[in-house]
Amino acid sequence: MSPTHQELPQPVIAVVGPTGSGKSDLGVNLALALNGEVINADALQFYRGMDIGTAKITVDERRDVPHHLLDIMDVTQEASVADFQDQCRAAIADIHSRGKRAILVGGSGLYVRAALDVLEFPGTDPELRKRLEEESQRRGLAPLRARLEEVDPISAARLGDARRVIRALEVHGLTGRPFSSFMPQRQYFQPAVQIGLEVDREELRQRLALRVHRMVEEGLEEEVERLDALGLRSGKTASRALGYVQFLKVLDGEMTVEAAAEDTIVATRQFARRQLTWFRADPRITWLDWQDPELLVKAVDAVLTAPG
Repeated sequence: MSPTHQELPQPVIAVVGPTGSGKSDLGVNLALALNGEVINADALQFYRGMDIGTAKITVDERRDVPHHLLDIMDVTQEASVADFQDQCRAAIADIHSRGKRAILVGGSGLYVRAALDVLEFPGTDPELRKRLEEESQRRGLAPLRARLEEVDPISAARLGDARRVIRALEVHGLTGRPFSSFMPQRQYFQPAVQIGLEVDREELRQRLALRVHRMVEEGLEEEVERLDALGLRSGKTASRALGYVQFLKVLDGEMTVEAAAEDTIVATRQFARRQLTWFRADPRITWLDWQDPELLVKAVDAVLTAPG
């Protein structure tokens, strides 16, 4: 039987923020300070072999701290937020059952929320989705949008592209509930404390450029070539990863290494901005300066003084 909220020995800790801000290092340091174990919440670090391009923490950098949900998928598999929620909560329960602290580390905002918040994932119906897709191709999106406005005006006002409109109609057809009713509230599933790394944006821009150039020097092209032989292009999630998209074009002769690196830098900076926007919208996050010499002390204090 899983523990009740009251029986949990301590809150789940989450270290969040943009890519390149030092989340992995802080996660390890917190684990060493608080007798914890790390759970990966970066969707692309689920993949075996995607090491250089995802800046995956190395075995040495883990400093003997157990890390969960790293290297659990092949590049041909599609990552699922719903599956991650189940796996992550099982890992949290396991870590807590051994009297240790679960420390979630990652910048994939929806995955973090799926782990921490009350968040339901409606199922799928491939046949229903196929019918809706065929109708969209045959009649255009307007009739589907009109139908969505009748059953779920909130989603109709929010969703623009065909894929999301079809998904909203699929969920309504499957559950009888509007898709908008599944939108998460900011309500923790169990006690949690989130620590966000506050960055200097210009310095982060420079750091991300240096990091991409270092990835190239460490063999990103060779890593992509190796993964291409394992089916990288057929993986819906992995094939879209920053750096991997660009260097597949290098392999195809469509881009030079220099152009691929520059394109990756631009895309990574844009991604970091989106991450900051996402996490800034959550008022529950305690923000700490990423370069504060007392960062670990303040992070530990935030955890120990958090309401249980």
